[in-house]
Amino acid sequence: MGGVGHGAWAAAQSRALSTPARARPLAEDLPAHFVAWDVLLHPQHGDVQARRYDDRRALLVDPLQEYDVKPPIQLVPMTDDPTVAMTWYQQLPEQGIEGIVAKRATSAYKASRIWKKIRHAETVEADVVGYTGSAARPRALAVRLPDGRIALTQSLKAPLAAQVAVHFTASGPPRSARTRAGDTYTTVAPGLVVEVLAGTTRHAVVTVTRLRHLE
Repeated sequence: MGGVGHGAWAAAQSRALSTPARARPLAEDLPAHFVAWDVLLHPQHGDVQARRYDDRRALLVDPLQEYDVKPPIQLVPMTDDPTVAMTWYQQLPEQGIEGIVAKRATSAYKASRIWKKIRHAETVEADVVGYTGSAARPRALAVRLPDGRIALTQSLKAPLAAQVAVHFTASGPPRSARTRAGDTYTTVAPGLVVEVLAGTTRHAVVTVTRLRHLE
């Protein structure tokens, strides 16, 4: 079992999608760690996807220990002790970590999901304050969560994007704004409410589940 990564996903996406000119200042403003989860191709052993997970894990651990590699390059923590895993699950949200991932030690790597995410999340209503992409084809929503923070959701599925686009195209002249993480979005007139699955940690992923209503 390994802890799900430290969850400043919006900031990570901001860096990943940046232009070369913005990459250096973003790296200074939003420093990141590289956390290794798994290895699929090894320089000596080639394709190791068919090996057990605990064997693949050893292939990651050995060189990092041999060369005494320290953060910002590190391994995701792992344990086979259920008590330790439960302690992580209960305590790590205070550090912005959303949950844990469970994998079988004997499992080979497959394209289909063979692990289970166990995370802190709850379904809540959120006011839509903006969007990314175009008004006619929004990619994600900017929503105000019950705690007052504004967060970008994950990418919208096509049917929901079409529903909210009707509201956006009638919202008047577009205006840009930014979240605290630095992500830019276009503001919209109030009145659109969605139901979201929002993690309970500060940087958790926010997923829209359905359109609730237009006020």
